[in-house]
Amino acid sequence: MRPVVMAVVDPMLGGSPRTHEIERLRQLFPSLPLLVYTVLVPETAGALLTLGRAGIRRAVFHRLDDSPECLREALRGELEQSASRRVISALSARLPGLPDTVMQALEGTLHAPASTPTVSHLAYRAQLTRRGCERVFAKLGLPSPGVVMLMARLLYAHHLLLDPGYTVEDVALKLGFARARTLQMHFRGVFGRTAGDLRLSLSIAETVAVVTERFFPSGGADARAVAS
Repeated sequence: MRPVVMAVVDPMLGGSPRTHEIERLRQLFPSLPLLVYTVLVPETAGALLTLGRAGIRRAVFHRLDDSPECLREALRGELEQSASRRVISALSARLPGLPDTVMQALEGTLHAPASTPTVSHLAYRAQLTRRGCERVFAKLGLPSPGVVMLMARLLYAHHLLLDPGYTVEDVALKLGFARARTLQMHFRGVFGRTAGDLRLSLSIAETVAVVTERFFPSGGADARAVAS
């Protein structure tokens, strides 16, 4: 089972406007990028107004602005707001000099289906050998690739836990942890809190600040950038 990283929905799929399921999806999973792709007919107007009130701002219309280039641009625009992209953007300020290929590979490991990503996985995605990957991090004076990957996964996990639709078990499965207990163990080790405590007590900016202080003390940018 592959994790869902984006939803493309059509309120006119059944021939008449239906928005309840889409509104519910947005309510339960606000961090999930969501794009409306539908036909432009008079009945669409009311549905789009309802979805706009639910916080959905982007729509692409069949046979009007759905050229391959326009669709790619719309998809890219939504994915830029994804939880994983925000996590990687926050970490990039603390990983100065790390090649773009490695940063892209790091984000890719957050979506590795049903497996725990390893340094070898990261290196393969970045088209490096494992030893070459480790040398890149060491040369820049950064924590090891394994530590950086774990921090990225924990920040991503916390981001997902802020969505009311996810349980701790859901997030552990999505990120490839063998058991929810393993995720809880890492949360306690890094933040001194359980997943439930993190969900209630720390914002995204605060978890980034904790990780920065403990593992990236020379990192530059404001930790709150991820929450903007």
